[in-house]
Amino acid sequence: MKKNQHDMTLPPDLAGHSGTGPVRRQRPIYQDSLPPCNHACPAGENIQAWLALAQEERYEEAWQSLIENNPMPAVHGRVCYHPCESSCNRARVDRPVSIHAVERFLGDLALERGWKPAGQAANSGKRVLVIGAGPSGLSCAWHLRRLGHDVEIHEAGPMAGGMMRFGIPAYRMPRDILDREIARILSTGITLKLNQKVEDVLAARQQGQFDAVFMAIGAHLAKKVDIPAREAGKILDAVSYLSAVERGEAPKLGRRVAIYGGGNTAMDASRTARRLGAEEVMIIYRRDRDHMPAHGFEADEALEEGVKINWLRTIRDIDSTTMTVEEMALDDNGRPQPTGRFETLSADSLILALGQDVDISVLQRIPGIRLHKDGVVDVDAHMMTSVPGIFAGGDMVPSERTVTIATGHGKKAARHIDGWLRQQPYHKPESVPVMEYPGLHLWYNTDADAVSQPILPPETRSGFDEIIGGLNAGQAHYEAARCYSCGNCFECDGCYGACPEGAVIKLGKGLRYQFDYALCTGCAACFNQCPCHAIEMVAEESR
Repeated sequence: MKKNQHDMTLPPDLAGHSGTGPVRRQRPIYQDSLPPCNHACPAGENIQAWLALAQEERYEEAWQSLIENNPMPAVHGRVCYHPCESSCNRARVDRPVSIHAVERFLGDLALERGWKPAGQAANSGKRVLVIGAGPSGLSCAWHLRRLGHDVEIHEAGPMAGGMMRFGIPAYRMPRDILDREIARILSTGITLKLNQKVEDVLAARQQGQFDAVFMAIGAHLAKKVDIPAREAGKILDAVSYLSAVERGEAPKLGRRVAIYGGGNTAMDASRTARRLGAEEVMIIYRRDRDHMPAHGFEADEALEEGVKINWLRTIRDIDSTTMTVEEMALDDNGRPQPTGRFETLSADSLILALGQDVDISVLQRIPGIRLHKDGVVDVDAHMMTSVPGIFAGGDMVPSERTVTIATGHGKKAARHIDGWLRQQPYHKPESVPVMEYPGLHLWYNTDADAVSQPILPPETRSGFDEIIGGLNAGQAHYEAARCYSCGNCFECDGCYGACPEGAVIKLGKGLRYQFDYALCTGCAACFNQCPCHAIEMVAEESR
C-alpha cells in the first residue's frame, strides 16, 4: 500500500496507520502553532491575525490589531526590512505574502480616515520618563500610556523621530507620514519636550518625580577611522550629512563624491548626494557584494540611480582630493586581506559611513550602572539596567540596529516597566512550536503570485518624493488572502467536509469546531485535509 504523503507529520507510533479498527488508537485535537511570520517579527506583531481581518476587508479592526504591538504601521510598512517575509512559508511555493505592503496600506488608510486607537487602561498614578523620541522611545511611551501610566519624553533634538527622521531620507520615509504617526502617539496623552537633553538621569528622575526611566538614546555619533592625510579635503560623516540635509543645511560636496562604507547608511548618503546635484558618486567598500551589510535592494536602487560601487577596496591615504585605494581579496573566512595592488581615485568630498556609536557620557554619570563591552549598556531579561528602575533599549543595548528591532525593544521594556511598577513582574507567555512549510497540507491550488508595489523609474527620481507607491484596496485584499494561516485554523470547513463519521461539529463563525469523540474513529481524514495543520493526531492513551 502507498504510504500517505503526510505520515511524516504523524507521531512515529501512528505513522502508516489510519488508526481505525475495533479500538480507536488515535484521536484528533485542534492545536494552534506559531506562524513563522509572527516568530520572525522583531516588533512582535500578530501578523496572521491582522492579515485575516484584512482578508475579510475589516480594515479598521485589522489596524487596531496591528497597533496593539506597533504604533507606527505606516512608517514600518515603508522602512522595515520585513524579516517576516523572508520567513513566510508561501516563499516555498511562489513569493512571500507582501506583509509590509499590506501593513503600509492599513497605516495609510488609518491616517486618511482619521481612525483613533481604542482601549487604554485606567490611570495608574505612576510617572515614567522616556529619554529619546526615536522608534524605541516612542514605542515604549505608547505602550506605557496604553497601560495607564503618565509618560513624559525628553528629546535632545528639535524634532521627534530620531533616526527615522535624521537617518532615513524622505524618498523612503515621507515626513508627513512620520509626523502624523508621531502626532497620533502623542495624542494619547503623552508629553513631549523637545530640545531637552538629559545630562543627569538620576537628577531628572528626582526632579520630575518619575517612578521609572526608559533610556532610548540613538546612535548618532559616527565611528572614527584613522586614514593618513597629507592634505585632507572635505571629509564628513554620513549621519551628520543626512541630518544636515533634513535640517535644510546640506553642505556643498562638489561634483565628485565618494562614500566609504557598505551599509544602508552608505547607500542612503550616496543616493542623497546624487539628488542634491553630485554628478559622480561612488561607494568604496572593503568587501564584496555578498558580504555587504546593506540590504540587496538598497544597493540595486543605488546602482539604478547612477551610483558606482567599488567593491573590495580600502582607502589607504588621502591627499587633498586624491585617494590611494588598495584592492582587497577575501580569504577563506570571507575577511578582506590586502593585495598590494593600488589605484588612485579622485573626489571633491568624502563621506564616512562606517557605523554609529551611542553617546554614553550620560551613562557614565549614573553610579553603579554596568556598561557592555560593545560600548552600550547591559540590561537583564527585563530590559532593566543594573540600577533599579532604569531601563534601556534600542541602540543603547547590544542588538542589531533597525527601526523595527528598536520598536520591539520599546514594547518589551514597557511591559516590564509596567510589571516592575505594579510589583507584578511580566512573564512572556510560553511559546508554541513554529509551523514550518513541511507541516502544511496544501492539497489545493495555490497559484496566486504576489502583487508588486509601483516604483518610480530611475530616470524620474530627481528629488525627494517617495519612490515606492502603496497598494490599492483591491491589491491589499488580494495580498492578505494569499496568507496560508500557517498553524492556525481559519475555518475553511476542510475537516468538517472530510470527516466520514460526522464527528466534526461547527460552532459558528469565529468559534471554530470541536470533535464528537463518540463518533470519531481516529481515521485522520480531518488531519490530512487541514491545509494549515491546525489539527494534531495524538495517541489515544495520551488524552
